[in-house]
Amino acid sequence: MTQANSAFPLLHIIDSPADLRGLPKTKLKQVSDELRQFLLSSVSKSSGHLASGLGTVELTVALHYVFKTPFDHLVWDVGHQAYPHKILTGRRDQLHTIRQKEGLHPFPWREESEYDVLSVGHSSTSISAALGLAVAAEKERQNRKVVAIIGDGAMTAGMAFEAMNHAGDVSPDMLVILNDNEMSISENVGALNSHFARLLSGKFYTSLREGGKQLLSGMPSMRELVSRAEEHVKGMVTPGTIFEELGFNYIGPIDGHDVESLVETLTNMRSLKGPQLLHVVTRKGKGYAPAEKDPIGYHGVPKFDPMTDALPSKAPKVPSYSQIFGDWLCETAANDPRLIGITPAMREGSGMVEFAKRFPQQYFDVAIAEQHAVTFAAGLAIAGEKPVVAIYSSFLQRAYDQLIHDVALQNLDVLFAIDRAGIVGADGPTHQGAFDLSYLRCIPNMVVMTPSDENECRLMLHTGYLYQGPAAVRYPRGNGLGVDYSPLTELELGRSVNRRKGQDVAFLNFGTLLPEVLSAAEALNATVIDMRFVKPLDTQAIDEVCAQHTLLVTVEENAISGGAGSAVSEYLRSQNKQTPVLHIGLPDQFIKHGSQEEIRAELGLDSHGLLHTVRDYLGKR
Repeated sequence: MTQANSAFPLLHIIDSPADLRGLPKTKLKQVSDELRQFLLSSVSKSSGHLASGLGTVELTVALHYVFKTPFDHLVWDVGHQAYPHKILTGRRDQLHTIRQKEGLHPFPWREESEYDVLSVGHSSTSISAALGLAVAAEKERQNRKVVAIIGDGAMTAGMAFEAMNHAGDVSPDMLVILNDNEMSISENVGALNSHFARLLSGKFYTSLREGGKQLLSGMPSMRELVSRAEEHVKGMVTPGTIFEELGFNYIGPIDGHDVESLVETLTNMRSLKGPQLLHVVTRKGKGYAPAEKDPIGYHGVPKFDPMTDALPSKAPKVPSYSQIFGDWLCETAANDPRLIGITPAMREGSGMVEFAKRFPQQYFDVAIAEQHAVTFAAGLAIAGEKPVVAIYSSFLQRAYDQLIHDVALQNLDVLFAIDRAGIVGADGPTHQGAFDLSYLRCIPNMVVMTPSDENECRLMLHTGYLYQGPAAVRYPRGNGLGVDYSPLTELELGRSVNRRKGQDVAFLNFGTLLPEVLSAAEALNATVIDMRFVKPLDTQAIDEVCAQHTLLVTVEENAISGGAGSAVSEYLRSQNKQTPVLHIGLPDQFIKHGSQEEIRAELGLDSHGLLHTVRDYLGKR
C-alpha cells in the first residue's frame, strides 16, 4: 500500500457512492475524517475553494450514504461546497487538477459527471431546478428522490423564495437542505435538538400528523386549532415558521457535523411526502483551525502550507482593479456624503472593505440579490442620492430587466462599477465577463466606458459618477499596469486617444488589452486608437482612420457578437464606408476555465495571437 493510500485507507477504496454505501454506518466518521484531510492536503497543493468544502464533509457523506445517487438527484447550491462531492463521485484522483486548464471544473458540471445534475456557478438556482426534477420524478413513478443543498448565503436571493413558494403550491416530494454555516453550534443544536429532529422526521410523528389531518378533514375549526398547536410546538424549539408558511415541513436545526445523526434523520426524511426542509448547522472551515477562524480568507486559497497558521502573503507591486475602485470610492465619498456604495454580497471581491469601515452609513450589502441591488439604486437616485453599484460582469446579467426598466428607461443617475469583465480565469464559463459590452451598448441612455489602465479607470469612474444618467465602467480581474495617477478630472464623453501612429492598419482598442495591441502594432507599424468609450463612440476618430488606413482591427475582451467592434461596423455601414473591419474578441462559445494568460493565448488575445490573426487576414486578402 502506498503512503497516500495508507493515509486514507477507507477513502482510497471509495471510487463511487456505491462503495461508500457498502460500508457500515460506524465507519462513516472515519470516512469523514479522511475526506476532510484529503481535501485539505489536495487544495493546499493545487489552490482552490477550501473553507466551504471543509464545512460540508459530513453532510456530503451522509447524503451519498442515504440516497441512491446518481439515480437520486443531488443539486448543489453553490458549487464552492461541492469539492467533497467530487471526491466521493469518482474524481478523487483528479482533484489536484481542479480549476486548472483541462482539469476538473471548479463547480458541479454536467459534462464532467453523471453525479452533477445541474451545472452551477451562480447561487440560488438549486430549489428551482430541484422542483423541476421533482415534478418530472413524480411523472416517471420510479421513486426517484430529489434533494437541493443550498447555503444560507444563497438563501438570501429572491429566486430561492420564488421557488419555495411555487414548491409549496405544487407540493411534490422533495427535500431542501439549508446548510447554515453562519450560526455557531450552540446548545440548541446539540443532543436535544438532534433528538427532536429525529422525532419530527420519524414514522410515528409523521403518521400521527398525517392521520390526524385526515381524521379532522371534515372539521375545519378543529383542524385549524390543531394546525396552530403544531406551529406553536415547533415554534418553541425551531426557527422554521417562514418555511412552514411557504408549504414546507421544517425540521431542524441539527448538527451538520454529526454524520450518524445526519444519516438517521435523512433516512427518515427520505420517505416523507411533500416538500421538506432540513436545517443543518455547519462550520465553514471545519476541522482546520485557521479556516475556522478566517472562513472568508480561506474561501478561495492559493497554494499554501497547511502546517502554518497563515496563507502566503504576496503583496502585488501594483494594486488590483478592485482595489483601485475601492480607493476611488473612499476618495469620492470623503467629499460627497450623497455617494452610496452598493454590493450584492461581494464586499471583499469588489474592493469595498475599507469603504465599508470608513463610511458605514453610505455602504449597503444587499446580500445575493442583484435585482434588488439595481432597483434599490434606482430608488436612491430618484431621491437625489448618488448610488454606485459594484457588481461582477456575470452577476449583472441577473439584473438585466431592472437595469433597463428601473434605471435606463428613467434615465436615472446610477453608476455601475463592473468588475471581472472579460476573462476571469479559473472560475470558468459561469464567471467569464464575456457579454457586458454586448448587453449594455444596446440600452438607450447608457454611457459605457472601457479603461485601458488603472488611471483611466479612476478617470472613468469619476466621469461616470458626475454624468447625469446611467453609466458603466467595466474593468478586469487582476492588477493594473503600474502607471502614474493624474488628478481626477472629467473626461469628454466619446473621446478616444491616439496611442500610436502608423500606416495601413489601425487598431481600435477597447479595454485593458492595450499593451498587447501596442506590441502587435509595433511589429506591423500600425496605428493604435484607444477608443475608451463604447457608447458614445468616437465617430470622428473612426472617420479619420478610415480615410488614412486600408484595414481597421477592433480588439475587445468581450464577445465579438454584438460587442464594441460590432458598434464600429454598424457605424461604418450607416455612413456607407467600405473600409474592411477585422473583429478580434471572444468567440461565439462559452469560455472554459484556465488561467487568464492561458485562455488569452489560446484565443489569440495576446500580442503574438493578434499579430498572427492580422497577418493571416492580410495574407488572405
